[in-house]
This record gives sequence, C-alpha cells and structure tokens, in this order.
Amino acid sequence: MGRVAWRPVLIVAAVAAVVHLTVALRYGWHRDEFYFVTAGQHPAFGYVDQPPLAPLLAALAGNLLVLRVLAILAQVGCIVLTAMLAQELGGDRKAQTLAAACIAASPIFVGASLLFGPTVLDQVVWIAIFLTTARALRIGTVRSWLWPGVIAGIGLENKDTVAVLLAGLGVGLLVCRRDTLRTWGPWLAAGAALLIALPNIIWQFAHGWPQFGMAAVLSDRTGGTLGSLIQLVLLAILQAGPPLVAIWVLGARRLATVDFRWLLILVVVVAVVFTLAGGKSYYTAPVLAALFAAGATRLKSKAWVPFIVLSGVVAVFLTLPILPPSVQTHLNAIDPQPLATYGWPEFVDQVKKAEAAMPPGTPILTSNYGEAGALTILGGLDNVYSGHNSYADWGSPPGTSPTVLCVGEFKAAQLQLGWRVVRPIAEITLPDGAQNEETLNHATIFRCEQPRGSWAQLWPRLRHLS
Repeated sequence: MGRVAWRPVLIVAAVAAVVHLTVALRYGWHRDEFYFVTAGQHPAFGYVDQPPLAPLLAALAGNLLVLRVLAILAQVGCIVLTAMLAQELGGDRKAQTLAAACIAASPIFVGASLLFGPTVLDQVVWIAIFLTTARALRIGTVRSWLWPGVIAGIGLENKDTVAVLLAGLGVGLLVCRRDTLRTWGPWLAAGAALLIALPNIIWQFAHGWPQFGMAAVLSDRTGGTLGSLIQLVLLAILQAGPPLVAIWVLGARRLATVDFRWLLILVVVVAVVFTLAGGKSYYTAPVLAALFAAGATRLKSKAWVPFIVLSGVVAVFLTLPILPPSVQTHLNAIDPQPLATYGWPEFVDQVKKAEAAMPPGTPILTSNYGEAGALTILGGLDNVYSGHNSYADWGSPPGTSPTVLCVGEFKAAQLQLGWRVVRPIAEITLPDGAQNEETLNHATIFRCEQPRGSWAQLWPRLRHLS
C-alpha cells in the first residue's frame, strides 16, 4: 500500500479553503448559526432538535468569522480524509488527488460548509468512520477499533444520523466480515461510542425522546417515504454534481468486490433507512465520499479534470454567496441557503424601529429561532422569545404582558387566538429586491394587545417544531 499523497491533496484542500474564506462574510449570519450560538449559551446535554456538540462549539466560537473558519476546517477535513480513504482502498497518488478534488467540487459538500452547524460536522465524522473502520479491518488489532468507536461517539453527540451509519456498518460486517465480529474489536468500538453518547441518550430519555417528534415533522415535510424515494434518486445526482456521477457509479462497482463489500452494504442500508424514514436528502450525502474514493481508484485518465472543474465552478456559484442578492433570489428554488444569510441587520433595524414605539419592556415574540437569534445577537435585545424548537424551553416572557410585539411568519388569524386586538405594523422587506424565507412568507410585525390568557396558558399553543 502506497503513502498518502499529502502535497497534491493539501493543495486541493487549500484551494477550497481559500474560495470559502473569500466569501465567508459576504452576506452575513445564517439563521441556523444564530440558533446554535444561542442554544450553546443555554448549555444542556441535549435539545429537542439536536445533540449538544454543535451548539457548544458555536457558543465557544462566539462570532461569525470563527464559526465560518470552523466550517471551512470541517470541509478541509472531508477533503483530506476522503483522499486517505482512497489510499486505504488501494488508490495511488492520482486516485487520492482525484478523490479529494471530487469532494472539493461536489455541491453537497461545498454548500454544507457555507455555514457552521451539525451538517458539516456530520460529514467529516462519517468519512472519518469509513476510514478508521477500513484501517481497523486491515490491521486486525483490537486497539485499532477504538478510533472508529470514539469518533462515532463524538458524532452521536453532534447528530443522531450517525446511528444509521452504525446500523449499516453492523449489517455490512455481519454479512461480509462475520469473523471480525468474533473478536473484541468491534464491541470495544460499540462500547466506546455508547459511553460517549450516553449523556445525550439519558437527556432524550428524561425528556420523552423529543427528537423522535422532530424526525416525524421532518418526514412529513419531505413527503414521507414516497417523497424521499423520488428525492433520493434525483438529488443524489444533483448533490454529487452531475459531471461526477460516473465516478461514484464506478465507486459502487469497486466496493462490490470482496474486500470492500461491507462498505457497499453500508451505503445501501443507509440509503434504504433514510428513504423509508422520510429523512432529508442530504442525510445520505456523506456516503458519496466513500463512492468517490472508491471510484477514483478505477480512473487513471486526466480527462476527468475538466468535469471536476466544471462541477466545482457550478457548485460555488449555486451554493455560496457569490452572486448579488438580487440575482441569488432567482436561484432560491435550487438552494435557499445563501439568502438565509442575507438581510438580518435590516430585519433587526425594522423590528427595533417598531419596538421604539411600544411601551417600555414590551416582549418580542418571533415565529422562528432565526428571527429570535438575530434580534438577540445582532440587536442586543434581551426581551426576545419564541416557541420554536428549543427556544420554547428557554421560557416565556415573565409576568403579565398587556402588549406584545409579534414578529415573523405569523398570520393575523393565528394571533387572534391569543390576543383580542391584533394590528399589523409593517411587513418585513429586504434591500435590493432580494427574497428569503421571511419575505417569501410575508413576515410581518404585529402589535398584539389584550391577551386571552396568561403566558402559562398561551405558551403550549405557541410551541412548535420545524
């Protein structure tokens, strides 16, 4: 087995990092980043929609530049680890460089590192588990299995989808490497993963497993099993990068060989489970790294370089904030994430202008965590509340509130269930004619008076998961 081709692989990683750094602060905060930082400022062993790792890291980072650097480092990790996986699968210098370039040019990996959060961390965790498991199987010592176990445990503290990976790995080993299961290695790995993940498991149990409720909501939004099945076929091509499809198809053929069939079975199990569960299409994205790594070992020609460059250029323009916001608006249907990072200072200014005309101490209630986080982090307001996801657990406004400023994607009829007087003040707008979730859903600032009950009575109705 040859060595890792560090020089060309690190060059690919450096180019990707420079591209991301160049545009990292072009628009601004992503709504999810507001939430992760705020969640981390309410430390817990779990949240209704995620384990604690990403919020903890986000709170420690504290500012946008550090958050984006962390996301870029995670993408660099994906690039380097995929090259190392290609080497583990028998790939030479060219194969490793090709595998690294595929990750750097694949839309799903480029787009995930636009912002810091569980998704980009999840990608690097999955690839690290693929690599360390392949090495453990090759080396054959009990100690070598500790690495995939520790990484899996850390991954479970970031995103529960790692459990599906582990299920697929178990099936793959049972079918193809049953002899390995007769040794202590895999069981050591399982024990290490369980031990590290235990705090979040206990938290979920103590709170009634809220993430199952969250998973059900996400399944409904993706259209259930049928919706996910359609998305899985179409989006796998788009997310991988259409010019790169042939590489991961070759990768599937490479993994069908005896030595690595366990990894192909893992890929299939993951795809089937997420399809049946109605999971989001990007949940399966990390398995593309295994397919790219395997496919790269089958390619010897440099003819693929133009296709990789084409995929990379398209990915950058579609998934990163390169274009003017007015142009990016027309690409919202393809990828809404870039514009989820745009217009938050203007949003805060509009709300603070409305708040200035309200009685002192008037609480602000938002429809989602992005709005609440923007008003808290950018606006410096301490009177902001929301019933969205874990925000609902951080409390309702104290005391009685004869007047409330309700902001976001509320409908007047919805608010009238809680207040007798509901008056629209202004509709949220963005500069440059840009459109994001708030403007597309006609987010509005309302003045609400004469509540129909106490906060203890209203709060359960305002709670929602999405």
